[in-house]
Amino acid sequence: REETAARVLQETGPNSYLVPPYDHPHIIAGQGTMALELLQGQVPDVDAIVVPVGGGGMLSGVCIAAKGIKPSIQIYAAEPLNADDCAKSFAAKKWIPLSGPPNTIADGLKTSLGHLTWPIIRDSVADVITVTEEEIITAMRLVWERMKLVIEPSAAVGVAAVLSERFKDVSSGKLPKVAVILCGGNVSLDKLPWNK
Repeated sequence: REETAARVLQETGPNSYLVPPYDHPHIIAGQGTMALELLQGQVPDVDAIVVPVGGGGMLSGVCIAAKGIKPSIQIYAAEPLNADDCAKSFAAKKWIPLSGPPNTIADGLKTSLGHLTWPIIRDSVADVITVTEEEIITAMRLVWERMKLVIEPSAAVGVAAVLSERFKDVSSGKLPKVAVILCGGNVSLDKLPWNK
């Protein structure tokens, strides 16, 4: 994507500008507004928020806004096991980018953490929960069937994380109100993962 964007910028000339998808202060701030909506309106007494992570713009924004409103809130990152640079970075306490293109159905989360997003995540997230491809598909189908919401695999990663045994372990069952960010509905009805 970055190579294509660079080529388009070069072809379109000096009046074009690339809006970065995640590693920019304005993008991080804009993504944080979803935490404002959640905590200042919808569910002010939520105990934790689970956020899918790829490049980290959305997660960073949610961390800054949520912790600014409610410092005691727990923020958990949810990530595909096959694209687990955030989990590896968090465990090592240093930025570890993806070593190659990840193989995951959650194509919106195939990006490495950014230079701006990583320090925010490192300092704000309680833990990173990784989920398998099977868990992602199961969570996506559950939301489609039970909630009647069209979500893409990247959005299902957060749901899969909350349903996982790992989340039960790290949260110690002491988080009665947990919000999950459902971050997209880009999916082709001809390519639903459970219709293979």
